[in-house]
Amino acid sequence: MALAASIWGGMYVVSKIVLVTIQPLALVWLRYVTALVTLAVAALVSKQSWRIHRRDLPLVAGIGIIGYAGSIWAQFLGTKLSTAQMGAVITSATPAFMVVFGRIILHEKISVRKSLAVSLATIGVVLIIGLGTAHANRVDELGGLVLAVAALTWALMSVLVKRVPRNYSQITITFYAILIAAIVITPAAIRQVAKIPAEAWLYPGIISGVLYLGVISTAGAFFLWNKGLQSVEASSGGLYFFFQPLVGTILAWVILGEMVNWSFGLGALLILGSVFLILREF
Repeated sequence: MALAASIWGGMYVVSKIVLVTIQPLALVWLRYVTALVTLAVAALVSKQSWRIHRRDLPLVAGIGIIGYAGSIWAQFLGTKLSTAQMGAVITSATPAFMVVFGRIILHEKISVRKSLAVSLATIGVVLIIGLGTAHANRVDELGGLVLAVAALTWALMSVLVKRVPRNYSQITITFYAILIAAIVITPAAIRQVAKIPAEAWLYPGIISGVLYLGVISTAGAFFLWNKGLQSVEASSGGLYFFFQPLVGTILAWVILGEMVNWSFGLGALLILGSVFLILREF
């Protein structure tokens, strides 16, 4: 899970570069087509079972629609409207939100420490977005709100993964969930895909960016995240998101030259502090 979160930290920097040329929904679709081919090959090589019981299909569909369609599209759209650092840090509030959904869906206990962590993460997100402040940029503010939705939906998806029977292969579950997400977004995404300039595919940065997002950030990281979630509580599993803002902020500073202001820094500290509080409980 730490490796998955680190990969996603780099994903925001890569997506910020690719989104200059490719629209968010089109990029999600290309990412998933690439990931599906990668996962299919992995499943065939490892001789994984493709069977899923009919009663578990709604759960897999929920994972695909809420997490892989809704949350990932919100991540890309929010990153396009704001910055790579914003994307990496705001979505790192996911662990705190997983505590809430873990209580509602899995009936996990919420301690005073966890409640405080959720409060700190929420305040941190508000500070980073800059809601209602004089210095807030309207585009960044909108992007931040979209990223907050991405964090909430990814937290819900991660808790739903805990309800998937352990006897299923995570490669198979990840494949079907991504397939459902790809089917759902295809009608809208295909219009954006058709508008991608033909010359865009002549740039190695675009091709390598799509491959990173599809093979490493999706097929690889989704599998690692889901596999890890099977072994820990939802409320503690989200702690590994700590690596996402760390890696994402450093890479955005080094590669994209993005700078941070005091409210961003304070908000980031509050979010990381919320993760630390939950960590101390375990």
